[in-house]
Amino acid sequence: MQCDSGDRRLTVPVDSDPHVAIIGAGGHAKVVIATLEAASWRISGVYDDNPKTWGTSVLGHRVLGPISQLRDMPGTKGVIAIGSPAVRAKLAAELPLQWIAAVHPAAWVHESVKLGPGALVFAGAVVQPDVVIGDHAVINTGATVDHDGVIGAFANIGPGVHLAGNVRVGIRTDLGTGCSVIPSIQIGNDSVLGAGSVVVRNIPDRVVAFGCPAKVARFISDDTAPHIRQTA
Repeated sequence: MQCDSGDRRLTVPVDSDPHVAIIGAGGHAKVVIATLEAASWRISGVYDDNPKTWGTSVLGHRVLGPISQLRDMPGTKGVIAIGSPAVRAKLAAELPLQWIAAVHPAAWVHESVKLGPGALVFAGAVVQPDVVIGDHAVINTGATVDHDGVIGAFANIGPGVHLAGNVRVGIRTDLGTGCSVIPSIQIGNDSVLGAGSVVVRNIPDRVVAFGCPAKVARFISDDTAPHIRQTA
C-alpha cells in the first residue's frame, strides 16, 4: 500500500494481475463490484450458492456457479461480497484464495491506516490516522472512523455510521445504518447494534442492543445467532 503525496491518502495498488473473483451475488455485491472497478480491479466472475442466480449478471458480470468451484482454484484473488459478518468469517476459513483489500477512490483513508486482507472501504467513507481495520471488515458508504479506532476482523460498519476516536469494535460485530459511538467505547465480539443507535457505554460480547442511548435488548445464543444475523 502507498500514499498520495499530495494529501497523505492511502491507496491500494493493483498488481500485474488485476482479476478478482466475487463471492456473493446480492445487493452488497453490487457495491463491492462498484468499489473494485473504481479502484481499477477487473472482475473475473461472480459466484453464489443460490441456483436462481446462476447465469444471471450483477452489474454486467456473470454469475458462474456455486462458491464451491473456488475450492479448486487456490491462489485466485477474491473478495467476499456478503454482508453477514459470520458468513464472511466462515467462507474466509474455507476457501484457499488470495484475499485483496480495496478502497474506493472517493473514500478518504489516511496513509497510516492498516487494512487487513479482504477489508473494504466504500465511497464517501472517511478513516482517520492510526485506525486498524481487520481482515474482511467492511467500512460502508459514508461511514466515518476517527483516530486510533480498531475495527475487528469481519466486522460490518454500516452506511453512515460515525465512530469517534479510540473506539474498538469486536470481531464479527455488525453496526447498523447511522449508529453513532462516542469516544473510547468498546463494543464486544459478535454483537449487533440496531440502526440509528447512539452508543455511550461499552457493549458486551454477543448481544443485540439499540436505542438512544443504546441498551442491551437480548443476548445472542448459538441457537439464535443465524436468525439474528439474517434479520437484524
